[in-house]
Amino acid sequence: MKPMHKILATLTVSALSLAAAQTAPAPVTLATAVTVAPPSLSLSAATRIATLAVNNCAQLGYNVSVTVVDRSGVTLAVARAENAGPHTLGASLGKAFTSASARALTSDIAKNLPANPGLADIPGYLVLAGGAPIRVDGAVVGAVGVGGAPSGLIDEKCGTDAVTTVLGK
Repeated sequence: MKPMHKILATLTVSALSLAAAQTAPAPVTLATAVTVAPPSLSLSAATRIATLAVNNCAQLGYNVSVTVVDRSGVTLAVARAENAGPHTLGASLGKAFTSASARALTSDIAKNLPANPGLADIPGYLVLAGGAPIRVDGAVVGAVGVGGAPSGLIDEKCGTDAVTTVLGK
């Protein structure tokens, strides 16, 4: 008969292996070519999205700033209403960067923050509603971040409506 500590160790290892197998994400298919060419958002589209998002919020009576980033979170275009607060620029960039990085709506990330509070500690992340990924044919090509409306969900709607108008989706 095995000693109790060996039985417990075996059960612990088995339980950990089973848990890992049940929660493991699907494998990612890596490129086999030497270089890759991911789709990118054009400067023209980014500029139109930024300007239209500012106008969308202005029609609702809100002065906002909008930042549109590429798929890597690098700024492509910025637009700011004349009377938007100075904090709105940084907020729009943080939301756009977070959305591009996570490939998700920042409102969804914010909802899941209690289950994963470490997300708020990632450098550059701003976990507030108002950021949305920009997808073309299912691929994230960039993100839009809006800051300045009294609610992040209003920010988000101004941005996503602009994306829909510009990209026709």
